[in-house]
Amino acid sequence: MNEIDIPDIGVHVNTRKGISRESILDLEQKIMNHDDSMVGDNSLCPLKHSFSDGIYVREIFIPAGALLTGKIHKHSHPNTLLKGEVIVITEDGEEHLKGPLSIISKAGTKRALYAITDLVWITYHVNVTNTENLDQIEEFVIAPSYKEYDKFRLKQTNLFRQLKNKFIKMLS
Repeated sequence: MNEIDIPDIGVHVNTRKGISRESILDLEQKIMNHDDSMVGDNSLCPLKHSFSDGIYVREIFIPAGALLTGKIHKHSHPNTLLKGEVIVITEDGEEHLKGPLSIISKAGTKRALYAITDLVWITYHVNVTNTENLDQIEEFVIAPSYKEYDKFRLKQTNLFRQLKNKFIKMLS
């Protein structure tokens, strides 16, 4: 499948080569402007939060026919599609996934997805402070925009360079 057509919200996406960041954001805006739009933990897509030492686990149920976008994650992390069949579109292209399966999301990925069947999707995130405060976890895990993600990555890259240079200097 290389095209998705959702006439209810005026969406037609050719997914052969992936879609741009701007296209994903445009799709997200069209979804948000739809009368039946829901955001976050809601009756249509309920969330379950679990905590373990150093780990936050987020499980979501997504009903068949749902079209949604995910958030921009700052760090790579494991995902499990526990059950269901879904089309996932990112900048890297389209994937047709059938659960159960596990994948690794690379940092900076924002997904648009269309649930072919009911889904149960689980993400696993580092929780270094062992907090159960979801706002604090989201601040660590999520970039609110691509601009903020790019700033975060640049800061991380500069920090890594500084540490590398200090280490080389110590060894000299």
